[in-house]
Amino acid sequence: MIKYIGKRLFQIIILLFVYVSIVYWMVELMPGSFVAHFIMNPKLTPEAKEALKKQFGFDKPAHIRYLLYMKNFMKMDLGISFLYYPRKVVSVIMERLPRTLFLFVTATIISYALGFNLGKRIAWRRGKFLDTAATFVGIVFWTIFTPILAIFNIWIFGVLLKLLPLNGFIDPNIWRKATISSQEIFKLLILNGGILLLVFAVALLIASRLKTLTAKKMTVWMSLLAVLIISFIYWYTSGYGIYALDILRHLILPIFTLTLLSFAGSMLVMRDTMLEIIREDYITTAKAKGLPDNIVRDKHAARNALLPLVTNFVISLGFTVSGGIITETMFSWPGMGRAYIEALNSQDIPLLVGLLVFTGIFVLIAHLVADILYAFLDPRIRY
Repeated sequence: MIKYIGKRLFQIIILLFVYVSIVYWMVELMPGSFVAHFIMNPKLTPEAKEALKKQFGFDKPAHIRYLLYMKNFMKMDLGISFLYYPRKVVSVIMERLPRTLFLFVTATIISYALGFNLGKRIAWRRGKFLDTAATFVGIVFWTIFTPILAIFNIWIFGVLLKLLPLNGFIDPNIWRKATISSQEIFKLLILNGGILLLVFAVALLIASRLKTLTAKKMTVWMSLLAVLIISFIYWYTSGYGIYALDILRHLILPIFTLTLLSFAGSMLVMRDTMLEIIREDYITTAKAKGLPDNIVRDKHAARNALLPLVTNFVISLGFTVSGGIITETMFSWPGMGRAYIEALNSQDIPLLVGLLVFTGIFVLIAHLVADILYAFLDPRIRY
């Protein structure tokens, strides 16, 4: 396994440099540039135009700029954003990343949990009303035009029922007196969520070694309940609770929309995989032994059907850093997706390349994690 991981890391490094080169030249070959908007200004003197070119590095040939970029990339320096000058690209990404991660990781976890549980149940009851209804609803939401669903949810929950904010990032009336930035709140929320996932993973590991199903369930649920209680006490006593609740209130509508859009994919993948597995001989043998249906479904069939779903889940997490351009635009959520649009519209080359490179790194890491998880989930796989 260690030898395989080392080999994959070497392949990822090579592929990363190839990917960065392709991204750089694709963006470089785009017509126009941010600097061109200023250079074409007739009020600027030739000396000012040359100084502007030199300041942004456009006085050098394209291949020299590429070599300089790759040199800086090896130092983890993605350059300075034209749009947010003089801020560095890494600084802009680190500002937007927590917002996108919290939004899309939460929606992804909810949609995959819903898709997994619903998919295994409708496959087990193939041809019944639940199977037909769930499949129909899933296909509708999987194929629906994203802006239409977003506008519909905004109209229902924001305009008609007035339960949730129509758009925006935070409530200015609440944050005007804040002593902590929204960026810090997001970091604390992500840290809290990471701790929750870590405790859940440890609880599952401990539960797998217990003998009875009741003990397994009690271990997992008691661990999660303890973390939730401690988190609630911390947020309530620290004074950050009102700001965290404001962020969560603005998150409900986009998370609900993203869940509706993406749960169908995981549900249909789980259903198709389950339908193949329940035809296997070992499923028939388990039924012949007199085991309850829920035991055969969950421990024998669903566990093996989980492999392709885990792959899709891990890889989709890698793509979350790019953000949903449409979703973040519709709900005025200032994350990575809107940063893509801003960089593209303003032809901010360093920011656009930096965002694409950052997304590529996460996707490559996600593929590596998926390969490693396969070996742990399926004992037949050995590297």
